[in-house]
Amino acid sequence: MSEAGSARQQQKERTRAALLNAALELSSEQGFAQTSLRQVAKRAGVVPAAFYRHFASMDELGLALVERCFGTLRTMIRDASRDPQVFLQIIDAAAEILVEAVKQNKADFAFVARERVGGSEVVRRAISHELDLFVSELAVVLARLPHIETWSADDVQMVSRLFVRNMVANAEEVVEMPEGRPDLEERIREGARRQMRLIVLGFKDWRS
Repeated sequence: MSEAGSARQQQKERTRAALLNAALELSSEQGFAQTSLRQVAKRAGVVPAAFYRHFASMDELGLALVERCFGTLRTMIRDASRDPQVFLQIIDAAAEILVEAVKQNKADFAFVARERVGGSEVVRRAISHELDLFVSELAVVLARLPHIETWSADDVQMVSRLFVRNMVANAEEVVEMPEGRPDLEERIREGARRQMRLIVLGFKDWRS
């Protein structure tokens, strides 16, 4: 790519990021369903016509926000699952990964927490779909744990969904956590560990 082409691409990526971040800010103030394309363009510092060079509609922008949030978490989980030490300490690792992912991308996760139950239908469906994908991916990791390797696929999916529901609840607690409260952060992290350990205790006695 030429230098001019590279500069144009970088500007395009900056504008797209500005639109996504503007939508996050506005949706935190008034809800995504009440946020207009013109408001997003104005907050991002571009004309409405520039919006359409990146997104066909507000629904498409909302889907991009959902994808960005879950993409961050999915990448962290995949990277961690490749580390044998992390796999051996999967409960502690999962709690740590979850808290750090939410802390580093709090606005994105706050968007998902708000829109998961009260957002537009398109965004709600996208969040539900991403959660289902996450359940399936996590099931592949969990199936390698002791006692689970003989379970039916349905039961592995069931326990994976339990873990994901637990993670969603704890992620929402991190979103609501005030800044500068390491005591609350550790309480959430420890609570996540204990809850996941409670689920794991049932592994050896479950008969698929």
